[in-house]
Amino acid sequence: MKQNAQQDPGLESAGALEELARDPSSRRRFLKLMGGGAGAAGALSVFLAACGGSNSSSGTTGGAAAGTTMGTSTTSSMGGDVDIVNYALTLEYVEADFYKEVVSSGLFSGPQLDLIKAIGEHEQQHVQALEQTVGKLGGTPAPKPTTKFPLDDAKSVLTLAATVENLGAAAYLGQADKIQSPEILAAALSIHSVEARHASALNSLLGIDPSPDGAFASGASMDEVLPQVKPFIVS
Repeated sequence: MKQNAQQDPGLESAGALEELARDPSSRRRFLKLMGGGAGAAGALSVFLAACGGSNSSSGTTGGAAAGTTMGTSTTSSMGGDVDIVNYALTLEYVEADFYKEVVSSGLFSGPQLDLIKAIGEHEQQHVQALEQTVGKLGGTPAPKPTTKFPLDDAKSVLTLAATVENLGAAAYLGQADKIQSPEILAAALSIHSVEARHASALNSLLGIDPSPDGAFASGASMDEVLPQVKPFIVS
């Protein structure tokens, strides 16, 4: 990686997606991180196409912005990747709390409850992975917010769950072109794909198009995501 940056100074300041698009050795390393093979290569191609390589479309970046809006706290001087991971961590805190409350609500049983439990377990694993990632980057994990959700009836809760999962997938995609580390990008891609699968399953359950954006998913900026999440955060 350093050798490539010396050969092409432009790579030194490029985000991970831009570097992968320009540098074959970085692509090979990234695909190895993703497990290699045609599946990983195809996923990368789709991800690059979906992101479109645009730095301006993703809006505000950094966990500092999330902290200001949602009551979280990060140290922006530690770099963009720490901020982005803490932003994702805050979203995952909200998702994990949501599914815990849904499971305890008594509104669901049978296969629907099994699906909700499975999704909730995934979100909790995302929380743990992102907390560890922030530590490895030398940062401090964003504090866990206090949350509250409207759990009035099964239909509205499923609709909210689908909204949350579609938003989560879009949020990861919206930050992809700003991530500097290929390792962090690989982690973000792996979580994004799971969030998208959650969204697809819930969309199908509600009779909604499982892929509402068509062949290529649309990302969402922090400015688009945070106002939709903020109503569920008490403090």
